[in-house]
Amino acid sequence: MIRKLSILTGAALFSLLTAMAQKEPADYVNPFVGTTNYGTTNPGALCPQGMMSVTPLNVLGAVPENKINKDSTWWSTPYEFNNKYMTGFAHVNLSGVGCPELGSLLLMPTTGKLNVDFNTYGSVYSNESATPGYYTNVLDKYNVKCEVTATPRTSMARFTFPAGQSNILLNLGEGLTNESGATVRFVNDREIEGTKLLGTFCYNPQAVFPIYFVMRINKVPAKRGYWKMMRPMGVEAQWDDTAGKYKLYTSYTKEMSGDDVGAWFTFDSTVSETIEVSMGVSFVSIENARLNLEKEQPFGTTFDKLRAEARKMWNDDLSRVTVKGGTEEQKGVFYTAMYHTLIHPNILQDVSGQYPQMEGDKILTTNRNRYTVFSLWDTYRNVHQLMTLVYPERQMDMIHTMLGMYKEHGWFPKWELYGRETLTMEGDPSIPVIVDSWMKGLQDFDINLAYKGMYKSATTPGKDNLMRPDNDDYMAKGYVPMESQYDNSVSHALEYYVADYALSTLAEELGKKEDAKLFRKRSMGYKNYFCKEFGTLRPITKEGRFYEPFDPKEGANFAPSPGFHEGNAWNYTFFVPHDIKGLTKLMGGDKKFVDKLQSVFDEGNYDPANEPDIAYPYLFSRFKGEEWRTQKLVKELLAKHFTTKPDGIPGNDDTGTMSTWAIFSMMGLYPDCPGVPEYTLTTPTFDEVTIKLDPEYWGKDKLVIKKEGHGDYIKEIRLGNKKVNKYLISHDDLIKAGEITFVVTDHINK
Repeated sequence: MIRKLSILTGAALFSLLTAMAQKEPADYVNPFVGTTNYGTTNPGALCPQGMMSVTPLNVLGAVPENKINKDSTWWSTPYEFNNKYMTGFAHVNLSGVGCPELGSLLLMPTTGKLNVDFNTYGSVYSNESATPGYYTNVLDKYNVKCEVTATPRTSMARFTFPAGQSNILLNLGEGLTNESGATVRFVNDREIEGTKLLGTFCYNPQAVFPIYFVMRINKVPAKRGYWKMMRPMGVEAQWDDTAGKYKLYTSYTKEMSGDDVGAWFTFDSTVSETIEVSMGVSFVSIENARLNLEKEQPFGTTFDKLRAEARKMWNDDLSRVTVKGGTEEQKGVFYTAMYHTLIHPNILQDVSGQYPQMEGDKILTTNRNRYTVFSLWDTYRNVHQLMTLVYPERQMDMIHTMLGMYKEHGWFPKWELYGRETLTMEGDPSIPVIVDSWMKGLQDFDINLAYKGMYKSATTPGKDNLMRPDNDDYMAKGYVPMESQYDNSVSHALEYYVADYALSTLAEELGKKEDAKLFRKRSMGYKNYFCKEFGTLRPITKEGRFYEPFDPKEGANFAPSPGFHEGNAWNYTFFVPHDIKGLTKLMGGDKKFVDKLQSVFDEGNYDPANEPDIAYPYLFSRFKGEEWRTQKLVKELLAKHFTTKPDGIPGNDDTGTMSTWAIFSMMGLYPDCPGVPEYTLTTPTFDEVTIKLDPEYWGKDKLVIKKEGHGDYIKEIRLGNKKVNKYLISHDDLIKAGEITFVVTDHINK
């Protein structure tokens, strides 16, 4: 009897251990991926598409020489993996962007004598780790363990102090933002409130906005107060270090304002005593920041409860796509990419539904999610297509957000940031996003109003056109001529062509035949730039001649390039996804097109971190017998450029665009023509991928992608039970079938 019981106990134990060993999607996420190699991601704590994020700031301050990555001296991120010297936890941050901004409200624990000098109170840290919704490290200088977690609009930090004097600082004078100016005031012994100015993203001075905050500490301090940097008298004056740069004030001062101010708290701590700090933020008001904090961290909320809730949110979202087969590394790449894609766009509205008007001073109210951080030059290519397929309810809210911006401001967004238009990058990217969603069936919005806004940006003269300032020449000549050597004229026009083609398909769908004809004709204007001598696109001067001297490689690795923005002619020549047939004809036929496209990869002219050419590998599948090239290249590019290491993204993640390329590519389908409801197919990474569909939008609850056999090359494709002989599948056909199967082999299928 005893022996039988022990066997049952062993079986039960084995079952328990097996269950414990089964990983959840969040377990595969490595938040440190993309934190080097200019990926500009960070490992901070946040919830999916949440307003709040809290991450260590380790790129500013008097960082010791042996603790900073000398390979990168310009920061557009609050965090770099190789740096190990922290000057505070920054609240509300951007992920995967190319310009520094936000990254303020710096919370820093210290011990010993109070020191508020940003350049000396920082600390080397160790024992660093992170999972979705949680980050921790230990500050070596102070022997303080730091832990942070988040809700959609608030954060909580838990600091474990040694015995003695401990301090908590909130620095409002430093951060990644290009703006200065802040105000802070004590509400009581344990609470402060205030505002901080942010903005000037990518050095656009008009894009300025305030963030409001309320911060609470769960222990009454022994002392508290403000600090303010004292400015030297006279232009030639130098600091007297013995006197100190900062003046401390008692908390009885009503409030403190300035460019370099902060609030401090000191405590008499016992061994391993924990102090918790909660922060609520809003882009509307201090009152709303407090309401956000009260609603998302009600009385009795614990750090561990918030951490568990954040993890559940991530698991729920990541579980919309489940995978079988593949390696542990590949699963890590896949779910980390999904994690990064679900950071931006993020919510802007408070729990009350209030949000700041787009380019205005009114406070408006919504009953659905209002989003912000629309890096559309990047995300129109694939992120919104993934949202449409997997998270259609959010994409629908994003469309309503964009339509709201048009109603409030008069224009759809180009690169919007917290209610301000930064006008960063090129083109008219809202058009393909809206058209793509509409064509796939997300039609619960006023399409006639949307069409009116898109028609406006496509036809308004340049001097009055926020989206297309060079629209006069574009409309009259069919191309944008060079006004100066580095004016990005070709890049501008190519973006307009893609937008106009998408608009032409919508006009056709709406019965606007003449508009459809007009915009389709415009979309073919890229042919003006084609130069037979080089076999590439080439800038045209205002005199109507090809620019010279011309080198198609000039502008590689983001160097300045005549006519092209962040790239060269090779990165842009094949960026006419709406008319590959026309480009093929210009190049002299299928073989010459394929050979020239292959040379882009063979000669090192493909840039995996540059949006205009990221769909290049999929273009081979437009040519019968050449589809194997897509299948071979996609696998090679995934293996080379996407890993679970800190440099596991090929470059700037561009608010999830690079990550989304990996997601689609690993699933075996890619939306290579924005605005057109089709996918180009390739060999899936996994044996089976199941996408949980929303029946309200798609009429069924799942889409299953299967791989049968062994090898890298596709032998047969079945859509449902029907064999298909094409590598381009419409969105409707894919959804209706509910299942697509790839039969693969080791042999190239020509």
